[in-house]
Amino acid sequence: MSAEPKHNQDTCARILDAAELLFMKHGFEATSMRMITGEAGVNLAAVNYHFGGKEALVQEVFRRRLTWLNQERLRALDVLEAQAGAAPLKPHQIVEAFFGVALRMAADRAGGGHVFMRLLGRTYTEPTEFIRKFLAEEYAAVVTRFKAALIKALPDVPSEEILWRFHFMLGAMSYAISGTDALQLVAGSSLDDNDPAAMARRLMPFLLGGLRAPLPATPTVQPVAKRIRPRNSA
Repeated sequence: MSAEPKHNQDTCARILDAAELLFMKHGFEATSMRMITGEAGVNLAAVNYHFGGKEALVQEVFRRRLTWLNQERLRALDVLEAQAGAAPLKPHQIVEAFFGVALRMAADRAGGGHVFMRLLGRTYTEPTEFIRKFLAEEYAAVVTRFKAALIKALPDVPSEEILWRFHFMLGAMSYAISGTDALQLVAGSSLDDNDPAAMARRLMPFLLGGLRAPLPATPTVQPVAKRIRPRNSA
């Protein structure tokens, strides 16, 4: 491999690493291109050359790790479904295949997974329109497969309810990996969030419990009482 391509790869990686970290800390709107170039040690021309602008850079920050994450989720689901044959999977297997992969990525501090998953968690609560559309496209195939697996695993749960529960589970995971600030407020003291594995051991049973929760009561519509008309006197 020539020195020029290697140099380009190193420059791209520095820009992506810097953008990922700053987006996680400050959000997309508050992070300027000047901040990114300063953190990466490059000039603006280098960012424009490799990515063409801030919006394309944001997408590449997500695509760099999200593609692998979703591929791993589908690979895990493929293995489980091949082992099960025609039988439905257990709910805990589906939860592990989707959320377990993400939580293991969140535990990867050396490889950048921890920063990315915190960024992804922040993005779910502060999405811009173009990021929302981009993530919807990136997740389309994964959500379709996991939704079908959950419907098959939980035949007594309406598909609409499964979607709601999946939505709540995503929210719980995102909030958990984005930090423990709110939990520290509730606890009234500082909590150690330096052990993602311990956090995963708490979170996974919580997610599974939500998925298996009793169905919500259906509100009953009270019939309107018939108005009794007095009989006409003879």
